[in-house]
Amino acid sequence: MTINIILLGPPGAGKGTQARKLVEERGLVQLSTGDMLRAARSSGTEMGKRVAEVMDRGELVTDEIVIGLIREKLSEGGNGFIFDGFPRTLAQADALGQLLDETGMVLDAVIEMQVDDEALVRRITGRYTCGNCGEVYHDETKPTAKHGVCDVCGSTDLRRRADDNEDSLKTRLLEYYKKTSPLIGYYYAKGKLAPVDGLAEMDEVARQIGRVLPVSSEIATGT
Repeated sequence: MTINIILLGPPGAGKGTQARKLVEERGLVQLSTGDMLRAARSSGTEMGKRVAEVMDRGELVTDEIVIGLIREKLSEGGNGFIFDGFPRTLAQADALGQLLDETGMVLDAVIEMQVDDEALVRRITGRYTCGNCGEVYHDETKPTAKHGVCDVCGSTDLRRRADDNEDSLKTRLLEYYKKTSPLIGYYYAKGKLAPVDGLAEMDEVARQIGRVLPVSSEIATGT
């Protein structure tokens, strides 16, 4: 039995963190459109050449090409797939549904990681990372023990992402609500939507997601 899910939520909701846990614990394959496009561009395949030509012209890759890349990945099989960054629009959701029908696969759940916008802004604008070892900190919830010094490696190279500021985040949130949030109603109508508290502790979010997924999907453990 395979399991296929979509992780849906605004920037900073924790989709990447939960996807990594599902990959590690359940053996699912994360299909990130960004990663797939980068891999295709350097692959030398016919599809890769199409991707490179479009990107070299500075144009957006079409839905048709993305669906083609996803089709290739689905054909490789496995325990199941996490769709990350796709679909973003209703047209893409329709295209993905058609592809799954064609391949005889089923979408088991759409995990909506619900967040409060103001809390999300505080979460994102307060985070910073050690440039040396990659440890992540936060002004409020996880500050360094000694100001300006990494707890793990002692480096003073602590950095904030350039777009982790309030204005930039609000722009990204607006783009999400305009284009992607209609998918919430779309998948609710299909009986696939499963809301979880995206602002809960990481392990609690994982537990909420685990309760949504079929127990028998834990095939990665060999049970």
